[in-house]
Amino acid sequence: DTIAQENKNATAKAKMGVLADPTYFVGEKGVGEEIKQIGQVARWICIMDHPIPGTKDADSCQIILPSTQLKRDTDIYVSMVSYKHNVASKGHYVAMISANVEAKNDKEAKQELKAAYALLGKTKKEFFSISPVYASNINDDKRLFITESYDATTHWQTTCEEVMQLYKRMTGKDVDLSIDPAKLGEDPE
Repeated sequence: DTIAQENKNATAKAKMGVLADPTYFVGEKGVGEEIKQIGQVARWICIMDHPIPGTKDADSCQIILPSTQLKRDTDIYVSMVSYKHNVASKGHYVAMISANVEAKNDKEAKQELKAAYALLGKTKKEFFSISPVYASNINDDKRLFITESYDATTHWQTTCEEVMQLYKRMTGKDVDLSIDPAKLGEDPE
């Protein structure tokens, strides 16, 4: 039994099922019946020539501003990496602020993130976006597995958890991460 999923550009076919990003179901006419919007995430990427002040000149860091301290419904995440990670030119740092937002436009969303932005110090270049967050409306019995959009977290925990859940839903087995890489390719005993 093969499942086929089509959109205007392509058709995906598979026996086990089709795994798809939710944006596959967003088209010129809007959001397809397979997904629903469950929120939106603002991301503010800043290029700097210094580490975040107060981090002891760290080459990288993760800061989580708790929602309770900010009187918000959700946390704000700040992640910073640097040229030492080969992600920026020498002497530069890349900070990303992200959070779930209720804002209707960029100005309002930046206002929601101002506490995190104030931590960064002077920036050289900034990029800002608001992205919808989608979730699946499809039951697994259709063998169409739709991931959720990336959320606001910058440490990938929820994404890793979703991968593990999807694997189990698709195969019926837990992911086994105890495999010894040195034994890959050997015949089983």
